[in-house]
Amino acid sequence: MSEQKIRIVLADDHVLVRDGIRALLEDQEDLEVIDEASDGREALRILENKTPDLLIVDIRMPELNGIEVVKIIKKQGHPVKTLVLSMHDSEEYVLQSVEAGADGYLLKGSSKEEFLKALHTVHSGGKYFSGDVSSILIQNFVSKPKSPAVAAEDKFSLTKRERQILSHVLEGKSNKQIAEELDISKRTAEVHRFNLMKKLKVKNLIELANKAKEHGLSQ
Repeated sequence: MSEQKIRIVLADDHVLVRDGIRALLEDQEDLEVIDEASDGREALRILENKTPDLLIVDIRMPELNGIEVVKIIKKQGHPVKTLVLSMHDSEEYVLQSVEAGADGYLLKGSSKEEFLKALHTVHSGGKYFSGDVSSILIQNFVSKPKSPAVAAEDKFSLTKRERQILSHVLEGKSNKQIAEELDISKRTAEVHRFNLMKKLKVKNLIELANKAKEHGLSQ
């Protein structure tokens, strides 16, 4: 039985670029391009109807740029992995992509070998940032100390959704109210609350509030 292929959607406003990437990818036995988009909104429409493993998105596109597309995808909780393609290795673009939640940032001048390595790294759950981009990230995050809240989130391994749940819980909202506000099921809200309290090692709301305040999570 053959291995399941990595399903990919390409988003770039230049047809020639898409054609070139498609040709490169489809030359690989384990990769399959299932759709293409010429702008950010089209990419989001495709993701409403299809479930690719990976979205390769150009940073500069009409309608919505690549960073905006990644930000929306992550906010919606879509499971697709995202690799941003760019001609620019400027610190601003790199950091904006990372903050939006991109799983990788690759320069368009990268070699075929590096491109394929980036795809497989991101697909397998890793992060990939090419050459000069990596040094920008290291310099930025080493030189800037994390805020107490961010450090606490890392310490307790809180997900973005758990951070959202925590915020609502600390406002005194019920599971039903949280579910309605975040457009999730009541059961999902209950599970997130349970995981949250387990990670912070607390037994009740009072302990949760005190611990959140102690570690700067209630700000």
